[in-house]
Amino acid sequence: MSNLTKEDVIKFLFFLFIVKPFIFWVLGINVRGLEKIPKDKPFIIAANHNSHIDTLILMSLFPISQILKIHPVAAKDYFCNTKFREYIFKTLVGIIPIERIVTRQSKENIFRDINEALKNNHSIIIYPEGTRGEDNTILEFKTGVAHIAKMNPDVPVIPVFINGPDKILPKLDSFIVPFISDIYIADEEYYDNSSTLSFTHKIKQIIENMYLEHKKKETL
Repeated sequence: MSNLTKEDVIKFLFFLFIVKPFIFWVLGINVRGLEKIPKDKPFIIAANHNSHIDTLILMSLFPISQILKIHPVAAKDYFCNTKFREYIFKTLVGIIPIERIVTRQSKENIFRDINEALKNNHSIIIYPEGTRGEDNTILEFKTGVAHIAKMNPDVPVIPVFINGPDKILPKLDSFIVPFISDIYIADEEYYDNSSTLSFTHKIKQIIENMYLEHKKKETL
C-alpha cells in the first residue's frame, strides 16, 4: 500500500472495517450472477436506485483490493454542496460528482472525469434514474449511461437490479432497519451503435425483467 494516498488508505479502511462487516454480518445480501462482473477490465454498473445504502451494498460485492477502483457517480449539487460533504464522500466512498442540471457543456466535458476513470482501468456505478425512487418503483432512465457507453465502446455496461435497500434505509427516514437485500446481475452489454435513447431503453428493460423475475420468486 506504499503507493496509496492518505485518502486511499482511509477509503480502504472504511470498507474493510466498517462497511463490509456491516453489510454482510448485520444486514445480509443474496447475490445472483456475481461471476458476470469482470475481474480484469473496467466496467459500468447501471442499477436501479431506492436508497443511499444502494452504493455501499454494491461496493461491498467486490474484494477489498478492488474497492479503490470503484467509483459511484453522484449528484454534485447534493453530495458536494459543502466542502465538508465533498471531502467526506470523495474520501470515504470515492464518488465522481456530476452535474444534474442541464448545461451547454459538451458531453465530453460533462463526463470527463468518468471517461478518465474508465480509461485508467477504474470502474463506475451509475444510477440512470438520476434520483432515488420509492417502493421498488423504477423511474424513467436518463441517457447518461448510454452516452458514457458510446464514448467508451470497449467498456461493458452491467445492468443490476437491487431489492431491499429501500426497506433498510427508506428515502424519507434516517433510521436503518435490518433487512436482507437481493442483488441480480445481468450479462454484459456493449454500446451497439443504436441511438442513445434506444440503448438506454434496452438497459432499463433488462433491469425491469430482473425486477419481474424477483417478484415471481416472492410469490412462490
